Amino acid sequence: MRIFKSKWFVRFARKNGLDDAALRAAAEEIEAGNFDADLGGRVYKQRIARGGQGKRGGYRTIVLFKRGERAFFMYGFAKNKRDTITNDEVDFYKAFAKKWLAYSEAEIKAAVEAGAFLEVEE
Repeated sequence: MRIFKSKWFVRFARKNGLDDAALRAAAEEIEAGNFDADLGGRVYKQRIARGGQGKRGGYRTIVLFKRGERAFFMYGFAKNKRDTITNDEVDFYKAFAKKWLAYSEAEIKAAVEAGAFLEVEE
């Protein structure tokens, strides 16, 4: 499975110390059916633990996910900063999921080269 992070998410992860191993583990949990919320339209909310703490007080991430193929980490927030996302935001991410999860390999390559996404290393 290929895993990507949006330009915005790259900054969020860097600022909050979320490394690629944590993102890969979160994507693998979704793949295994262990996710926090299926928001519909292949949009998931997944918790990631804060360094040295558990998931409960950690970060919430919004992930566009296509089983066995790819995951896009789009947005993240700390539990102590925000409870959840709005219905309008869910609809926004569903529209992106419909588009980006259908991208061909050439379209993904072009998006990465343009800097829209960064691929998570294995």
